[in-house]
Amino acid sequence: MLERWWVTAGCQLDVSSDIPGSVTDKSRLHISRGQYVIPEKLRLAREFRGNPTPDEETLWKALRSDRLAGLHFRRQQVISGYIADFYCASARLAVELDGPVHNERTSYDRDRDRAFKANGIRTLRIVSNRVQSELAVVLEEIRKAYEDLTP
Repeated sequence: MLERWWVTAGCQLDVSSDIPGSVTDKSRLHISRGQYVIPEKLRLAREFRGNPTPDEETLWKALRSDRLAGLHFRRQQVISGYIADFYCASARLAVELDGPVHNERTSYDRDRDRAFKANGIRTLRIVSNRVQSELAVVLEEIRKAYEDLTP
């Protein structure tokens, strides 16, 4: 059996899929809490948070602590087995910074976008070098994407 972790309120509990309703009850699963996360993905997300690219670090400084229109973002959020660079739960918006590595993994990115869409999450892709050259424009695009998603 594949080892999984139940993530809730910042705690990790080892949960067996043999527990009735624990794995298959998707009505109880949430993006930030209550989802099952494979330990390798959790480790990888923590590693990414600890070693951000310069573009991720710059954007995070602008997004953290609800600095953009009061929106709360998480960075390196695991969603359906994929890791979003930045995620705003209230907007159901994932922001992906596409650097040179993304040119080599278009299939993976397409699969991740499909998984996010299946969870009702819109993906906003931003070419990463734009963060350094036109941060204000990038932030406005993110704010506008939020407004476009809200009634």
